[in-house]
Amino acid sequence: MKFGAFDHLDRAATSVAAQYETRLRLAERYDAAGFHCYHVAEHHCTPFGIAPSPLLFLSAVAQRTRRLRIGPLVLPLPLYEPLRLYQDICMLDQMSGGRLDLGVGKGISPHELAFFGLDMESAQPRFHESLALLRTAFGAETLDFEGSFHQFRNVPLPMRPLQQPQPPLWYGVLKPETAAWSASQGMHIVCGNGPASEVRDCIDRYRATWQEIAAPGAELPLMGLTRQLVIATTDAAALSIAKRAFAEFRRNFVWLWERNNDPLASYLLPEDFEAVQQHGEALAGSPETVTRVLREQLEESGANYLVCRFAFGDLSEAEMLQSMDLFASRVMPALAGMGAPARSAA
Repeated sequence: MKFGAFDHLDRAATSVAAQYETRLRLAERYDAAGFHCYHVAEHHCTPFGIAPSPLLFLSAVAQRTRRLRIGPLVLPLPLYEPLRLYQDICMLDQMSGGRLDLGVGKGISPHELAFFGLDMESAQPRFHESLALLRTAFGAETLDFEGSFHQFRNVPLPMRPLQQPQPPLWYGVLKPETAAWSASQGMHIVCGNGPASEVRDCIDRYRATWQEIAAPGAELPLMGLTRQLVIATTDAAALSIAKRAFAEFRRNFVWLWERNNDPLASYLLPEDFEAVQQHGEALAGSPETVTRVLREQLEESGANYLVCRFAFGDLSEAEMLQSMDLFASRVMPALAGMGAPARSAA
């Protein structure tokens, strides 16, 4: 079992500069504790995410850490000019010493896409074309590409990523169909929030597809289960902290959708933290409770990668660090032997 951390960087009560610095200190602790990767979301024009340029933020993380892998989860490729993005990816992989893990997607919010003159219908073909273009660039010294949205002729590519032929690719999976596609592309996955039984459907489909195409003896890529976690010395103390912080997180989550009179976000995320915990997407408790519940969920889901969300809402730095430190010292050792070995996917 490997362990990662995921962060929306939803808006906190401090200044933006102070929030960035808090997250950088938290990344240093992830690094020291032996976490595999720090994943950062990308959102635009919403308090749900104040890292609209995750590669820029992660370049700072790279300078404050030594072993921790770093990566966006995900870059919405339709928003990017792909040649410029390719060069930015190469730069960050070089600057981080080959620690970049590259999450890609089409974008999940129609309201954010609309700010850039895009819609959900066109986002899917744009995503697939940009991904094909990036794969072409990673394997070429000169870029020649003819697509519906982008055309390049004889463009020299002196910039290369440190990891060859490319950084590992990741995809966020919500349905078994996208899990199968991700496996066919050789991508690691992180499954969206949901009960362990739903995650198991995705992971089973991923495994089945992977086994059809993998070379004999190849190890499975990482298949992630993600959970919002608050850990304290007692269940009651953890729940009290989580309920308060979750209320602010939810306000950030629904803000842009409500501004556009769209009820979907409110429908997707209940107002009550305990309802979310009951559904299996979040967990607050003592180290003993968290270990027990996570062990059950990991066994049921079949995941070999646990992605922890320790930072959200109005959690103080001390509260985030308490959760992370208790997890690293008392939960992680108890769960480390679970899951299957994993290898980097290209």
